[in-house]
Amino acid sequence: MSNDEFVKEITNIDEDFAQWYTDIVRKAELADYTDTKGCIAIRPYGYAIWENIQSYADKKFKEAGVKNAYFPVLIPESLLEKEKDHVEGFAPEVAWVTEAGGEKLDEKLCIRPTSETIINTLYSKWLKSWKDLPFVYNQWCNVMRWEKETRPFLRSREFLWQEGHTIHETPEEAKERTIQMLEIYADVVENFLAIPVLKGLKTETEKFAGAEETYTIETMTYDGKALQSGTSHYFGQNFTVPFDVKFQNRDGKPEFAYETSWGISTRLIGGLIMAHGDNRGLKLPPKVAPVQVIIIPIAMHKEGVKEKAEGIFNSLKDKYRMDIDLRDKVSPGYKFNDCEMKGIPLRIEIGPRDIEEGKCVLVRRDNQEKISVDLAEIDERIGELLDSIQNDMFNVCKERMEKKTTVAHNLDEFKANLDKEQGFIKAMFCGDPECEAKIKELTSAKSRCIPFVKESVDDKCVCCGRAAKDLVVWARQY
Repeated sequence: MSNDEFVKEITNIDEDFAQWYTDIVRKAELADYTDTKGCIAIRPYGYAIWENIQSYADKKFKEAGVKNAYFPVLIPESLLEKEKDHVEGFAPEVAWVTEAGGEKLDEKLCIRPTSETIINTLYSKWLKSWKDLPFVYNQWCNVMRWEKETRPFLRSREFLWQEGHTIHETPEEAKERTIQMLEIYADVVENFLAIPVLKGLKTETEKFAGAEETYTIETMTYDGKALQSGTSHYFGQNFTVPFDVKFQNRDGKPEFAYETSWGISTRLIGGLIMAHGDNRGLKLPPKVAPVQVIIIPIAMHKEGVKEKAEGIFNSLKDKYRMDIDLRDKVSPGYKFNDCEMKGIPLRIEIGPRDIEEGKCVLVRRDNQEKISVDLAEIDERIGELLDSIQNDMFNVCKERMEKKTTVAHNLDEFKANLDKEQGFIKAMFCGDPECEAKIKELTSAKSRCIPFVKESVDDKCVCCGRAAKDLVVWARQY
């Protein structure tokens, strides 16, 4: 197979972005479809990305005092019905178990779409006094939501995530935790995945079912759409009251606890693909890449080439996540395309002439730059280049977000900007859900958030012209 044929196996990113995405998922061996409709198998390379995200995030969680636990995947129907708004919000997505062991169950069990109900039932048993608080627990697990339209990583019926559930003595402490976890998510996405985020508060229409307030980090994909990449919710006492999660307060009186919930998922892998990828395949920031550096020997059949490549590999493998491609049935060109498809940030090319000159060639995946480096300096240069790639990839996404963020003062301008740039629209909003619904109907855009950084571009609602309450960022979404 020629180099051109290899790349032609993926759709052009500018011609059909959705198909390009699916091609990348399969060609880069991240995931594959299964016989279980709407559910994917995450392949080892894709799972390695998730493990790296999980490891980084879990370390941040533990630094913030979070403890990991595990709760059942099956939840009795009676528990789900205790919180009215919550059950209404999730009812269309719930999968039920009605029979087991050849017998019909006395009570239906739902496969968890989220775990607020089962966790609060246990919190009500474990909590006695204000002295026990806070409970700052998290679980890494799978959940199931019966999505009608699915796409690998972005929206599948079963997916992996973490869900944190904390209870506190005061609303102030719970709200502080809500924001603290959102900031950790922002750190994961910006500093680890090299994708800039927009942080803010969800509108009443878009908040999580059962929450008093939902906070979000929103990212932008290559084609200018929004991707909700992490949420953190302040529940107040909306779950602790119906589930009787109360404690003896400092005055010796019973009081219901104040609660938060927060989560990120394997959707972040989809975000990585859509923010960084190109027509050569996946493009991974060094911090999250399963393989940061790959060595590809040139003319490996010639004396000393394979041995020199192996020597470099052995000298660096304890410092970087390394691989070496010693396949002898495919050409170096095929190997180049292969490692580019998988998004490996940096490759080392070394052949007989390089060895004679005491050099090698380093090739960046992000911009295809080739750098000739003395072998004596290779360790130092790799470190510098990986840092540069991480920073440059973030900046490319940041520039795209800035370019594709526009301002609209009325619906005509709103629609024109969205059709032209397919990005974020800053527009004023009166707070009326009817205006929000009308904007969605006319433009297919939804509110993303009320940004933390407050600003104003007008004093009138972009939809109805009445007095505006907040500036809201809008976008079409995945």
